[in-house]
Amino acid sequence: MDNNRYSRQILFKGIGQKGQTLIAQAHVIIIGMGALGSHLAEGLVRAGIGELTIVDRDYIEESNLQRQTLYSANDAVEALPKVIAAKKALQAISGDVTIHTFIEQVDYAFLEEHSREVTLILDATDNFDTRMLINDFAFKYNIPWIYGGVVQSTYVEAPFIPGETPCFNCLLPQLPAINLTCDTVGVIQPAVTMTTSLQMKDALKIITGNDVPAKYTYGDIWNGEHHVFGFSRMSDNDCLTCGAEPTFPQLNKQAHEYASLCGRDTVQYQNKHISQEMLVNFLVENNINYKKNDYLIMFRYDGYRLVNFHDGRFLIHNMSQPSEAAKLMNKLFG
Repeated sequence: MDNNRYSRQILFKGIGQKGQTLIAQAHVIIIGMGALGSHLAEGLVRAGIGELTIVDRDYIEESNLQRQTLYSANDAVEALPKVIAAKKALQAISGDVTIHTFIEQVDYAFLEEHSREVTLILDATDNFDTRMLINDFAFKYNIPWIYGGVVQSTYVEAPFIPGETPCFNCLLPQLPAINLTCDTVGVIQPAVTMTTSLQMKDALKIITGNDVPAKYTYGDIWNGEHHVFGFSRMSDNDCLTCGAEPTFPQLNKQAHEYASLCGRDTVQYQNKHISQEMLVNFLVENNINYKKNDYLIMFRYDGYRLVNFHDGRFLIHNMSQPSEAAKLMNKLFG
């Protein structure tokens, strides 16, 4: 470890040499590599994290570039998966970090295989179901995780530490219902930065063994509002995640073949039996034009834009209902 590189961080009394060593030994997984994930990944790499796992199911589009600061215009032109472009950018910042990349949908099987031994889980997702899954998994395996959310000019953040704080389920009844997403009402860069600054602060505290109070932070950076409330007394003894007899119900849910992506006007379809070789042969035989890189295949059919990944996932753009997706895929493949 190059102490000169991290000298200013080591001088900070909350971290010091001992804390810097712990950062270098830590393994963090970031779930989602959009606005929050890309900021968090860069912050951790610059802080000297030893090992980083990044997972995201999507690819880079031009509309991402306004707030997803690891990516370039060329990345969008090439339609690179976010984790691939992120790894390249992160390794240009530091070659010392070990980075694992996954272009996948996060489910319980994925977490079981890749997350049981991590130091910390960072939530950078844009959907409620994945957060609930992270919450159950983290409390089952005693792994701290940090929630973050951003939309328009608002930000939210809270740390959850098994054995020390209530879980996300316990806090949920006190949270305002949020049905808006960045894709429906927009988002500004300062709100992203505020969210990830709060997440990074708690991440560094957790990794270096500092005390992390059970506090929920939210605000509106455009209006200059900032609020913090404690939730240490919100534990529910009957909670199915952190109560007296937890059952972790989110870990038992079956993945759906079709799923709407929150606010994206996009439906995801998964069929592991359709390989990319089979898909290319089908497209050629039916005279359907397509674009391809090492990671995905893009084509248009019946007025929709479809993107296929190696794991058998399809993103069907300009569509919101899974029932419509089922009809399209049956029409396409029979």
